[in-house]
Amino acid sequence: MSSLVRHITIDCADAHRLASFWAEVLDGSLAADDHPGDPEAIVTSASASLLFITVPERKIVKNRVHLDLQPQGRTRDEEVERLLALGATMVDDFRRPDGTGWATMADVEGNEFCVERSAAERERGH
Repeated sequence: MSSLVRHITIDCADAHRLASFWAEVLDGSLAADDHPGDPEAIVTSASASLLFITVPERKIVKNRVHLDLQPQGRTRDEEVERLLALGATMVDDFRRPDGTGWATMADVEGNEFCVERSAAERERGH
């Protein structure tokens, strides 16, 4: 028997704040017992379970692991706009005029992630 990934764990400065951001991104929910100021917070969504842990160290360098998001029910560009409205920032824009490519963004604490094309965009060849 092999192991299963139970959570993807992310160190952060404010577990509840960052978990709240990712709950919005993933259309997920925080655990019922997660409250502001708690040292840990869990986001459960259809695609992943993320565990956020408050640590004293600040993020200094580029992530060694990052999440790649594929929008559901909207285009890549619509998802980028939605995430910007939630507080994400654009790090690098690798979107091409032909519709291919991705956007590298950062969450509210500077952790990088990418937004890829939706399944429908991939099927259409864009």
